[in-house]
Amino acid sequence: MNHRAVRELVSPLSDTPETEMHALLRKPLPSIAAPAWTGSALGTVVQSLPDGRFVVDPQQGGAPWHCPRAASCLLQPHTGDVVLVAGPQRDQLFLIAVVTQADPSQSQLVSDGDLTIRSHRGGIALQASAFALQAEKATVDITDMAYRGAEVRVTTLVARFVGRTLETVLDRLSLLTRSSFRLTEEVEQVRAGQIDMQASESLRLHAKNTFVTSQALVKVDAEQIHMG
Repeated sequence: MNHRAVRELVSPLSDTPETEMHALLRKPLPSIAAPAWTGSALGTVVQSLPDGRFVVDPQQGGAPWHCPRAASCLLQPHTGDVVLVAGPQRDQLFLIAVVTQADPSQSQLVSDGDLTIRSHRGGIALQASAFALQAEKATVDITDMAYRGAEVRVTTLVARFVGRTLETVLDRLSLLTRSSFRLTEEVEQVRAGQIDMQASESLRLHAKNTFVTSQALVKVDAEQIHMG
């Protein structure tokens, strides 16, 4: 056997699995190109920044986005919400909608300025098991209002009612005050089955003309009675 035959027999043995593995390890890794931007993508809110922007982790992977909330997205995003992010390019994105809430029991509609809810042809109905309203100042302007409920409790420091006519129909009226003042310019009439008036100190009735009449009995009882 000559040297050429020996080399041909040895050459196939040099391509062992270990040699192939070392060759593969020396090859550079292929670069993973970022997916093409389609204009919108889904992500998860991971942080809310003080300047009003949100840090969103893309579902497709990559660096997180810092995007402000679009004016059309009135639902306030929270951490863990799945949101829709859109924009002309990756470095100019807006959070335009909340797709899935992490906690659906808590929802907030937020607007940076004045918010008006208007219906041109129909009405607006609010239905909830509980309703709470908080404001520093409120104005209600209603032409005709009807309220129906089981109980009303009002707690206030000062209450003022100004109107032309007040009609109240009640089964029972209880009024407790420390001081009471009532002024009637014209006629005041009281119709009752029985009237009981009691004063701990004094009771005074004064008029230009006073009439005390009774069908059965008039009784005046006191230690001293001065007439005239």
